[in-house]
Amino acid sequence: MVEQKLAVSAADIERAAVRIEGYAVRTPLLENPALNDRAGARILIKPECLQRTGSFKFRGAYNRLAQLSETERGAGVVAWSSGNHAQGVAAAAQLLGMPAAIVMPDDAPAIKADKTRGYGAEVIGYDRYTENREEIGAALAKQRGAVLVPSYDDGDIIAGQGTCGLEIAQQAEALGATLDLLLVCCGGGGLIAGSSVAMAAYSAATRVYSVEPAAFDDHRRSLQSGRRECIAADARSICDALLAPQPGALTFSINRHTLSGGLAVTDEEVKAAMRYAFSTLKLVVEPGGAVALAAVLAGKLDMAGKTVAIVISGGNVDAALFSSIVTGN
Repeated sequence: MVEQKLAVSAADIERAAVRIEGYAVRTPLLENPALNDRAGARILIKPECLQRTGSFKFRGAYNRLAQLSETERGAGVVAWSSGNHAQGVAAAAQLLGMPAAIVMPDDAPAIKADKTRGYGAEVIGYDRYTENREEIGAALAKQRGAVLVPSYDDGDIIAGQGTCGLEIAQQAEALGATLDLLLVCCGGGGLIAGSSVAMAAYSAATRVYSVEPAAFDDHRRSLQSGRRECIAADARSICDALLAPQPGALTFSINRHTLSGGLAVTDEEVKAAMRYAFSTLKLVVEPGGAVALAAVLAGKLDMAGKTVAIVISGGNVDAALFSSIVTGN
């Protein structure tokens, strides 16, 4: 079994599911006839934009923080994030009664920074193109004696995110659906690492593909080369949640064994998916959250006649940006 070779197991994910129960939302698995007709396939949508804090990130954050000792909780936590992990950690810390400081890029969407502060966390800004968030976060944690909570390269974070994949497998089975494919957004790779481990255990025939912005396709290229590839220094994308510079060491050690391949979508294809989600699915989706849907709509993979699950990973998007995209202005 592939599970035995990996740093995170299906049992870890099952334990995480028990830990987050009653705190994280068990989001539904939705189906839309219009999307099925357009794709020529049965598409099952996991809308993590409806999750607590507006993205899947709360799952991993709560699973990690809930296991801290009372002494560790007193010292608090430090994390770095462009916004969704920030909100997940801040909300989990608030629920568990501990302080949180989040290192966020200065160009993070205002809604993400504001929501993070709204959960009681301290936000510390930095320039994502000239400063290193890991170094800033590590120094801050050392100074404060706080626990550092990585955004993806952590076993408990990955196990928590994997509860999304576990739910997909359970919900598809309840629908009598046999999943041929699962498409999941990919930045650092935590969500897809956990979800692919869950699939290997509970829906072994399902092929799992990462989906990334075209300029940030480091996972796709890493899967091809067998080593962790980096993105170009001048790479840019509207998908602010998916701008990790390379796959995580831990996440890639999993994903290289569990994924069938990687897909990439352009910013224009992402915008089209956001418009489609709003007009047809009636969902507000952020750019990074729309990449799996974009891959379906743009025909990035042969899925004719297949049953395909996709994760819409988040809905935290500034109103002005969202308006300009859905109206085409």
